[in-house]
Amino acid sequence: MQSWGLTDPGSVRKQNQDAYQIEQLDRNTLLCVVCDGMGGAKSGNIASTLAVDVFVEEIRRCWVPKMDMEKIDQMLSSGVKLANFTVYDQAAQFEEFDGMGTTLVAALVTGKKVTVVNVGDSRAYGITRSGIQQITKDHSLVQMMVDRGEITPEVAKGYPGKNFITRAIGTEPMVSCDIFHRDMSKGDFLLLCSDGLSNLLDDQEILFEVVHGVNKQHCCKRLLNIAKNRGAPDNVTSILVAI
Repeated sequence: MQSWGLTDPGSVRKQNQDAYQIEQLDRNTLLCVVCDGMGGAKSGNIASTLAVDVFVEEIRRCWVPKMDMEKIDQMLSSGVKLANFTVYDQAAQFEEFDGMGTTLVAALVTGKKVTVVNVGDSRAYGITRSGIQQITKDHSLVQMMVDRGEITPEVAKGYPGKNFITRAIGTEPMVSCDIFHRDMSKGDFLLLCSDGLSNLLDDQEILFEVVHGVNKQHCCKRLLNIAKNRGAPDNVTSILVAI
């Protein structure tokens, strides 16, 4: 198992409000997390960094090798709840942090089994040589409209207010998360990213760069360069895991 990560402010914003971490929990287990902060220049980066730190520390504290799936789910959910409480508490205590929050997408990779947890619209993709599949489902107004049949997925890609999310870490006292399970095979890939990447590249472009790119260790950089060539109005963060 190999992993690479990269975060960049993009071409427009001066400050990077994304954060990520890759943590090796044991020889066969990897934890990856990406957060995309919001709340303005004073607090977006605080929210994302705080959420990453608290979430990773909680998983590190609770992780035991050979955990069963139910306990893994409980552990990840607990990590999300603690991150949410911490960000929300900081926002309540300090006026300059009022209204801050962050998305969170994380994956626990144990051998060839992957458990993904998400809040917001940062994404996880499963990638094989034959195709790409979005594992997570955005918590966004546009996704709700797609689910209700009001707009098509194609229209949603460029719909006004696309980035309005309906769920985030730290904006409410409590938050619920979605958890997904996926079995992967040797040669498969897992990609986590903020919407600064997924808004500018379609699935097939991501698939091509991951599968056909010569040097996998440079894949995150290649994806970033494509986003920057298209203006990169938002921060861009990605983590690639090769099984």
